[in-house]
Amino acid sequence: MYERSGLGSRVARIIFLGIWLVITIFPLYWIIVTSLKTPGAIYTRPIEYWPRAFSVDNYVNLFERSSFSTYLLNSLLVSTVAATFATFSALFAAYVLARFHFRAKGLVMMAFLVTQMIPAFIALGPLFLMMTWLGLRDNKIGLILVYIAICIPFSTVMLRGFLANVPEALEEAAMIDGCTRIGALFRVIVPVMKPGIVATFIFNFVNSWNELFLSVTLMLRDENRTLPAALNSFVSGIAIDWESLSAAAVLTVVPTMILFAVASRYIVQGLTAGSVKG
Repeated sequence: MYERSGLGSRVARIIFLGIWLVITIFPLYWIIVTSLKTPGAIYTRPIEYWPRAFSVDNYVNLFERSSFSTYLLNSLLVSTVAATFATFSALFAAYVLARFHFRAKGLVMMAFLVTQMIPAFIALGPLFLMMTWLGLRDNKIGLILVYIAICIPFSTVMLRGFLANVPEALEEAAMIDGCTRIGALFRVIVPVMKPGIVATFIFNFVNSWNELFLSVTLMLRDENRTLPAALNSFVSGIAIDWESLSAAAVLTVVPTMILFAVASRYIVQGLTAGSVKG
């Protein structure tokens, strides 16, 4: 009786996971198939779930009719720089919170956590005014600074979890051997925390890569737009350019998929190391 109930439970889980996988994968499949249809084939009836002929015309038209290559380079630049500086800055903040004891430590951690509960679009108005006053509106440097400020609280909390699992004896031994505290951090702690740092960088990169509201609000000129803002431009009040939108969506997703595929080992190790305090 127990074996039958166990088998039924496994079958139910497999069916549930199969349905969940189909629901998750189908939108990505549909976007890819739509982008590879010949121009105009998307509007034919009945709907073709598998195109009769494949074509890359939508991708060619995307680059010929829009500044998509500029959008792609802008997103790569903004996301990479913002993720790098946010991760580097958060490393120092996390080190202080993990290794030092001071009166306002609990308040600082609470402030970092509270910022994650506030939607970014609430600050659109103040940020727009501040960036305008600083002369950084419609400027990639200004967008990078905003992304860094947004990513640091989450990165700090995340890296502090990793640091809490690294024994203080490691850096103490390094300082006894002549290292400064900063030297011990980069020579001893950082190599041990490599999976956690890579995982944090990837999360920061993806958050900056996918961010829409701030990019649309702060970037006005076409040459400064990032990919999310470019995707938004294919949608108007009159019609939606499905061919260009599908091709652009595929090219937007591919870099993050490659990044996750290459660094998946570090992500799993980093999340596992930061989940349990030793």
